[in-house]
Amino acid sequence: MTDLDDKQAPKPQRHFSVPQRQQHRRWRLWLVTLVGLLVGLGYGLYARQVGSAGVETNDAYIAGNIVPLKAQTSGTVVDVRTDNTQYVRQGDVLVRLDGLQTQVALERAEANLADRVRQIETLFNHAEMFRQKLAGKEAVLGRSRHDLARYRSVAHDGAVSAQQLEDSEFLIREQEADVRQIAAELAGAKALVQNTTVADNPTVLQAIAELKQAYLDNVRQEIVAPLSGFVAKRSIQPGEQVRPDTPLLAIVPLDYLWVEANFLENELAHVQPGQPVQISVDLYGSEVVYHGEVLGLEAGTGSVFGLLPPDNATGNYIHIVERVPVRIGLRAEELQAHPLRPGLSATVRIDTRQPGKPIPQPLTGLPAAYKTEVYDHQLQGAEALVKKIIGENRQVRKLEG
Repeated sequence: MTDLDDKQAPKPQRHFSVPQRQQHRRWRLWLVTLVGLLVGLGYGLYARQVGSAGVETNDAYIAGNIVPLKAQTSGTVVDVRTDNTQYVRQGDVLVRLDGLQTQVALERAEANLADRVRQIETLFNHAEMFRQKLAGKEAVLGRSRHDLARYRSVAHDGAVSAQQLEDSEFLIREQEADVRQIAAELAGAKALVQNTTVADNPTVLQAIAELKQAYLDNVRQEIVAPLSGFVAKRSIQPGEQVRPDTPLLAIVPLDYLWVEANFLENELAHVQPGQPVQISVDLYGSEVVYHGEVLGLEAGTGSVFGLLPPDNATGNYIHIVERVPVRIGLRAEELQAHPLRPGLSATVRIDTRQPGKPIPQPLTGLPAAYKTEVYDHQLQGAEALVKKIIGENRQVRKLEG
């Protein structure tokens, strides 16, 4: 047989018996099972390592201070000096009211204070008048008593008649009654002015308070920005009538923002204040990553602070995994490089491998945005006005005793 014949000759086929084929299938089944177990074990180890590195949620949004600006007095809007999206600085005049009624009220308060000062001056004069009158009556009474004593000393000699002696006694009784009457009038006058001056008399102090209120209402016809920020939700128009607490607009300071992230309650076992956080915002996508830290955890789930808190003591109870808001701080330099707005959606990841502080020790602080000084000096002019009115309508004196 040639070589060609050998190549063309069919190879003999291997035939497995039925037990051999079953054993072969079992080996393949064991092999597939083993590979599946190894893959599952590897994925479990990977998930455990990666999952233990932190917790993540996309139920998060940018939060900030939204400061509502309201009217503090009544009036008609005559000037609106700002609009939405504009940046205003602390102390800028944003809305101006007509101020006519408050100006009239201020003038009435000034006249009332001047009148009260003059009334108290009159009371001081009355008290002094009663004091002098009392001194005069007491002097006359003393002389009458002296005369009666002399009459009695010579009455046994017949130098004074019994009628004259009796008339002197009745005269003294009348004079004593006059002294008591004037003493009572003096006590009444002193009760209104004793141990006070015109400037600190209660009646004048009440008029001063009314003047300051009228002055303050007049000053607040110009509505100023309590802090710096961007104007939003402007709803006021020229010609509109406003009263105290009428909403005018809102101011949003964008230099102090934070993240409110809502995590499931079973994800918060290892979350602590001070742990680092990575934040991505839908506005910029995954290309911009903010770096923050956990400031603290809210004192309750979102449901307990809702309009209708849950009542689990009912027959139809369903167990629901609740969410707890976590406050996350942002870095000022990153906010300046990539500005944000309250309400933007975000995705946050907290690295729970890093140790933090105990839950009862949050890192939340009070920034300068929570303080304003624009209202501290609005009464400075009122003090000078009060001194001027009192000085023009008083005589400096103080009644003692």
